[in-house]
Amino acid sequence: MRSTPHRALATSALAVMALAAALLPGTTASAATTSAAACTSSQLVTNGGFESGTSPWTQSSTSVITSRTGQSAHGGTSFAWLDGTGATHTDTLSQSVTIPSGCAATLSFWLHTDTAETTSSTAYDKLTAKIGSTTLATYSNLDKNTGYVKKSFDVSAFAGQTVTVAFSGTEDSSLQTSFVLDDIALDTSAATTPGDATRTPASPSYTVSLTSNSTGTGWTGHESVTFTNASATALSEVYLRLWDNYHGTCSAPPITVTNVTGGTAGALSVACTALEVALPTPLAQGQSTTIGFDLGITVPSGADRFGYDGSFSMIGNALPVLAVQDGSGWHLDPYTNNGESFYSLAADFKVTLDHPTSLLVPATGTSTDTPGSSGRTVTTATASQVRDFAWAAGPFTKISGTSPGGVPVNIYSVSGISSSSAQSMLSTAKSAVDAHAGRFGAYPYGELDAVIDNNFWFGGMEYPGFVLDLVSTTALTHEIGHQWWYGIVGDDEYNSPWLDEAFTDYATDLAQGLTGTNCWSSVSWASSAEKITNSMAYWDAHSSRYSTVVYGYGKCALHDLRRLIGDTAMAGLLKSYATSHWYGVSTTAEFKAAAQAATSTDLTSFWTTHRIDG
Repeated sequence: MRSTPHRALATSALAVMALAAALLPGTTASAATTSAAACTSSQLVTNGGFESGTSPWTQSSTSVITSRTGQSAHGGTSFAWLDGTGATHTDTLSQSVTIPSGCAATLSFWLHTDTAETTSSTAYDKLTAKIGSTTLATYSNLDKNTGYVKKSFDVSAFAGQTVTVAFSGTEDSSLQTSFVLDDIALDTSAATTPGDATRTPASPSYTVSLTSNSTGTGWTGHESVTFTNASATALSEVYLRLWDNYHGTCSAPPITVTNVTGGTAGALSVACTALEVALPTPLAQGQSTTIGFDLGITVPSGADRFGYDGSFSMIGNALPVLAVQDGSGWHLDPYTNNGESFYSLAADFKVTLDHPTSLLVPATGTSTDTPGSSGRTVTTATASQVRDFAWAAGPFTKISGTSPGGVPVNIYSVSGISSSSAQSMLSTAKSAVDAHAGRFGAYPYGELDAVIDNNFWFGGMEYPGFVLDLVSTTALTHEIGHQWWYGIVGDDEYNSPWLDEAFTDYATDLAQGLTGTNCWSSVSWASSAEKITNSMAYWDAHSSRYSTVVYGYGKCALHDLRRLIGDTAMAGLLKSYATSHWYGVSTTAEFKAAAQAATSTDLTSFWTTHRIDG
């Protein structure tokens, strides 16, 4: 984040592996690229209105597709009537469809639920909607209504596959519930440039070797990155993000890249925070290449996420990382000092830091120290499946411990932090990392390092396995929560900041035993344009409302969702959502679909009321 007052299945690593596995023996990457056809907008479900008999639907009995009296169609005269017997019963309806590669796809249907059940709390009879093996939603007698309601789901993730659209209705032994379906459609349209929504360059692997000056404020050396093009569209160029050039000028940038190999450097852009590197030949799908360059880092004065506070240097976002290209093109958003812009894919890092022995160098990943030349130490840090790499350098005071769950934790304090404060932060860190791991999945980054400095104007800041923080139990618990919501479950921080900040603040509340009781009742919108899901472009123009809405209203919306669907369902939703997006990227649409699938309650009005768009 930064913490208050902070700022603070698309293609996951598993999807990239699946892509590689899809290239059959003897099939080249270039052949796979050639086979990807442009998408033509179409409607793929045949006889979705059931006006042409039963073909090609598969139904469990001849009475499912019908025009008999007792129910009515949404359009025309025929419909699919599942259940409605008032006895133990199951009806099914399915059709196989092939979704072309390169397409955006939306499944929709109209549903009328008619029931004799009188309960307002128990789901006795249920309808499940699935595509392939994925459950899109479950409805029940609790969703009864007087007419049809349209349901829609983004199923673009199934492009290039033949899948079965299926509905299954089950009734218990008494009191009928009828699930009536009509006008089922699966609409496709062309994905926006660059031709598909695959995130690329994929599987980056960074190797870095740097040597510091005597104070840790200057670093020089070399960086290389190997990556694979996961997209069906050939890559002609990549972009490096030199984020920390925001802290200087284009004439005197803090981050310098020279002597590029494996490509040709273009001009700096986006206030000198983006560097285009043209590849010698277009990189086809599945092919890999490496670019390298000499790197210089000059740390500016100031207690910032990139800056030095006296003898202590904080070096966040200093290593150039690859920008992401997806269905909307290259993400070259500007740096924001109000929040984050750091959208990147999970990567492996091996970073060698040669520094004076008098300086301790906490860093992302697991570190080992070996003696260097006279009076110097070489710290080698390795990290797998992380989105960024950060470190610090200075004469810190270090204390260490291990959480009850087995995570090694190190606290690095600047001058002026009392030993009791350091011990308190160690206790907080050990408790927080286990609390979050219990809810969202085991902490995967080896050790956890926290640098404590009460001069941080921003409160706290997260990096994988490495956080900056004040002496604050709440702020440190929040920053450690970001190890899951941003680190493990990634997101586009510039365009969807709520996906890491609101989720992390919600996780912080849970870790501290707070339930957000009545917090939504205090919500007061500043304008009709204000939404929880607004981008940093909006919040940079309305900075005084950023923390209130994204952090405060965002976490209150999640508390409200928990109260609506129940504690058990919410806990299961977040745990399974983290698992399914582990080392991947979350989107608002994917979370909304997962939440809808976790409950029989129609959440359409919930998203509208809570101003969660997407």
